[in-house]
Amino acid sequence: MAGKGILIALVAVVVIAGAILAAYNQDLERAATMRMHGTVPTDLGSPLLGDPGAPVTIVEFGDYQCHGCHNWFHNTKPSITRDYIEQGTANMVFVDIAFLGEDSRTAARASYCADDQGRYWDYHDRLYNEQLPEIDGGWASRDNLVAFAEDMGMDAEEFAGCLDSSRHADRIASNERTAKNHGVASTPGFIIVGSGGQSDLITGAQPYLTFKLILDEMI
Repeated sequence: MAGKGILIALVAVVVIAGAILAAYNQDLERAATMRMHGTVPTDLGSPLLGDPGAPVTIVEFGDYQCHGCHNWFHNTKPSITRDYIEQGTANMVFVDIAFLGEDSRTAARASYCADDQGRYWDYHDRLYNEQLPEIDGGWASRDNLVAFAEDMGMDAEEFAGCLDSSRHADRIASNERTAKNHGVASTPGFIIVGSGGQSDLITGAQPYLTFKLILDEMI
């Protein structure tokens, strides 16, 4: 009996050691591939929009149910895209603060399910074009999110399976911590990062001129 107990204990030690080693290897892998803009880790945010070699990065912190984010998307982002992102002088990353309602978290996870099929930015844009005023009013329900993906030509079954799983839940939680650690407490919030690591924080759906002054100085 004693020998059996020792064997069970040894197996347990091996299992625990294996789990620790796996976690350590995952940490090493992430550290090797971590995408940083200044002090802001963005590897768990969106894919980079624009030229990776652009001298300035705009890190947007947003919620798909945020009305200010919706306004900035429609009123300011088009000019920034035209004058900076398309010109190769700035790029952009979106990092979630999915805090306004349960549908905010579902929508954020849905965006990364779209990313799994190579359609992150198309889906991101679709969400801000579909947004309705009422928080958790149903426009970003699970069924609607899947329907958007299917309408865009994605594999709806694969998308639904992703959305029904917890695949990207840790990613959302990590992005929220990143926002908190960098003083972003509301949406939309922006950290503009220059090539030398210098940064400026912008709070709220500020107009184009606010961004232009900072971007031009950094460029």
